[in-house]
Amino acid sequence: MKSLKFLPVLLLTFIVTSCTTVRVATDYDRKANFGAYQSFAFYKPGIDKAKISDLDKKRILRAIDAELTAKGMIKSENPDLLVSIFTKERERVDVYNNNFGWGWGWNPWWYGGGAWGSTVSRTQEGTLYIDLIDAKSNELVWQGIGSARLITTSDIEKKEARIREIVSEILMKYPPETP
Repeated sequence: MKSLKFLPVLLLTFIVTSCTTVRVATDYDRKANFGAYQSFAFYKPGIDKAKISDLDKKRILRAIDAELTAKGMIKSENPDLLVSIFTKERERVDVYNNNFGWGWGWNPWWYGGGAWGSTVSRTQEGTLYIDLIDAKSNELVWQGIGSARLITTSDIEKKEARIREIVSEILMKYPPETP
């Protein structure tokens, strides 16, 4: 019975952490030599096409710069890799059907019904693509994609923290573990 006391706490923890997760997928060129890439620069033509505010672009680029620098790479005028970004945004609608109650049943002496209802949750979800392009061959060698709930309030601190979290989760997968 003591273990049942922790069930609400466990459920609440699951709900809170499921809302803050970043779903990440990556793809890469298996023939690329990721050990040879030591420097990077931002690919302005690609970044200019991203359909987000210039302020959010700056936040994303600063977060990418910090993550790649932490990995030992340097920003250079003559880079090994070009970094480009692309973004998508959509409204995510989740419908939760709630069946609270004691069940359904029918017999001549008893009829039971539960409380039925549903909850609809609408959130903005964004997807950030980070493309790493070989500067010599001009070919895509690595792509990281992160999807997450966006901060849509005017709280700049929360927005910047969320962007850093998304970028960090994506670039955690770089360089790929090659066989």
